[in-house]
Amino acid sequence: MVRRLGVFLGLVSLIGMVGSGCVSSTGGATYSREQTRTEMIVREGVVVSVNEVKIEGTPGVIGGVAGGVTGGLLGRTVGKGTGKDVATATGAIGGALAGAAVEKKVTGRNGWEITVKLDSGQTIAVVQEKEPGEVFAVGDRVRVLKDPSGQTRVRK
Repeated sequence: MVRRLGVFLGLVSLIGMVGSGCVSSTGGATYSREQTRTEMIVREGVVVSVNEVKIEGTPGVIGGVAGGVTGGLLGRTVGKGTGKDVATATGAIGGALAGAAVEKKVTGRNGWEITVKLDSGQTIAVVQEKEPGEVFAVGDRVRVLKDPSGQTRVRK
């Protein structure tokens, strides 16, 4: 029983790591397949402020299911009879909530809130994920790209 539980927990952990790697980027240099070969509106301007922000993660199915199954299996090892059933159910519910919370935390990202004074005189702010090597500073000349769906990004 203990060996099976260990193997199962290992598989659940592997699935969780693979699943969390599937989270798409919201950085300025990352485009979805749908955004390729699509005309974008390009505006230019100057960065007037840059703030570091946290982009909230997404609680998904993988964390909740993995946590629920793990919690249920662990709860099943406690007690006998009705007590064992209650421990199993409690473990499954608690595990599902904990798993979803962990997945939300793991999928959160660091980002920038970039405020740009456009050449037109309009001031806009864009929040996007930090990309490696991409740094914005006050006074930087930037391009602001907006695709047909309204998604906007700031690029140097």
